[in-house]
Parts: sequence; C-alpha cells; structure tokens
Amino acid sequence: MKIALLGYGKMGQVIERIALERGHKIVLKKDEFNTYDGLETADVAIDFSVPTAAVSNISSCFHANVPVVSGTTGWLEHYDEMIDLCKKTNGGFISSSNFSLGVNLFFEFNEYLAKIMAPFDHYKVEMEEIHHDQKLDAPSGTAISLAKGVIANSNYSDWTLGNPKENEIHIEAIRTGTVPGTHTVTYNSEVDSIEIKHTAHNREGFALGAVIAAEWLAGKQGVFSMKDVLNLNSK
Repeated sequence: MKIALLGYGKMGQVIERIALERGHKIVLKKDEFNTYDGLETADVAIDFSVPTAAVSNISSCFHANVPVVSGTTGWLEHYDEMIDLCKKTNGGFISSSNFSLGVNLFFEFNEYLAKIMAPFDHYKVEMEEIHHDQKLDAPSGTAISLAKGVIANSNYSDWTLGNPKENEIHIEAIRTGTVPGTHTVTYNSEVDSIEIKHTAHNREGFALGAVIAAEWLAGKQGVFSMKDVLNLNSK
C-alpha cells in the first residue's frame, strides 16, 4: 500500500518506520518546506501535522481522492466543514484524538464506567492529563474525548480547565518533560475514590494504531471512527 505522510515530525517518523516494517511504501513526506506532489499516487494519507496545517492537508486529500487518517488535534472548529467536504467529494476520513489501540479501549471503559456511575451523584468526576512540554494544545484531544464520553452518559454538561461549576468536569492539563501521554479519570467521594488510568510508554502505540487505521480505510468512502476500525460499534 502506498502512503502519504502529512507532517514529518517525531510522530511522522515513527509512523514511517512502522509502515515500512509492515510492507508499505511512502510516496510523500509533507512538511512545511515541500508541496503535495505525489499525494495523488497514494492509496491513503496519514496526517500528523500541526493545527494550522490540518485543514489544508485534509482538504487536499479529499480533492485528490485520497482517503485520509488524521491524528492532529487543535483544529476541530473546522471539523464539520471537513465532514461536509468529505461527503461532497465522496472521500474517506477517520479523525481521532488518539489512535492508540489501548486508548480506544480505554474510551470504551470510560463510557461504561460513566453509565454505571451516573445514578451515584455523590461521586464527582475529575480528569488529569500529562504530556510532554512541546505539546501545543491543552487539554489534550484525548482528554476532551474522555470528557465527552462521560458527558454523553451522565448528568454532566461540559468540561473546564478552570474552577468547575456544578455540572462541569474539571480537567487538569500538565505539560512536563517528555511524557508521551497519561490520562486519569477519577470519581471522588468523601469516603473513597474510583480511578481508571491509561499510561503511554512511548509513541509506538499511537503510530501503530494510525497505520492500522490507514490499512482499514484504504479503498473506503465515508466518515468513520476507531470504533469502526476495531469493530467496537456492536459491543
């Protein structure tokens, strides 16, 4: 399979190595210094760029009839616009705040826990996410996805980085060192706490999940999620 890499930073380089190990060919390594030449020859594209480049990268894929997997976060104010363009061009698209297989299973645990905890309103939800000090957005896209998972299955209505109101989930965003990503969801009461936690040890899991998603998406049209890739929609 021929893959275009849109964004060639640390993640892009790990994705390249894993893709090559799995027998794929890289036909484009797009960064800020080169063009989209070669994109049209790809079977699928993987976008791990920066928020300011994501919309251009994704729309270029749709116009070139290349399905695209995007793991870039911080651009979601344009998400509906990209979905509309995907449908208009009969494109293929997967956008996820995190492609790690473990994190996507963690999303499922989080939603299930939120459902069974919802009647017990003396427990208050808090979240913490820790990432390396070069991460541009806060909170992380993964933390936002976790918060949305709780909100969809409880009486909470929003999340905040500041002091939470009655129906808001507080997210503590910490930037330090070289931490790949740690996410913790805690239900606190006066007598005890219930906690679930995911800790990434390196970037490998994110990269492998993105390549697996690209393998799954190649040749498809429509808007999909990691639930589709992992066959979790019917679980």
